[in-house]
Amino acid sequence: MKLIQLRHFVVVAQELHFPRAAQRLGISLQALYSSIEKIEEEVGHPVITRGANTHLTPSGVLLLDEAHARIADAPEPSGQKAPAGGKAKANKGKGRAPVVKGQPKPYKKRQGR
Repeated sequence: MKLIQLRHFVVVAQELHFPRAAQRLGISLQALYSSIEKIEEEVGHPVITRGANTHLTPSGVLLLDEAHARIADAPEPSGQKAPAGGKAKANKGKGRAPVVKGQPKPYKKRQGR
């Protein structure tokens, strides 16, 4: 179980409201749902009942205690972010070998202007 999934679960358990929890985390609602579903798959039981009255199941209460402990034991994330990616490049196809560049493709008519 990933630490980020446990953090998502803790925020949902505190809020007991998925849209507010997603807004507080700064992620999409779908990402929050999938994170909780992955936790439920790994645990093997539902941890949160969804619907008009959202609440933790008994296995969710047990997981909440463990999640608090694992988050407290985890090292603090470093303040450095990964460097941003480079400039996006357009896909220009497969290209041709340097030996035949400049020569027309066989069995193709040249495109007129």
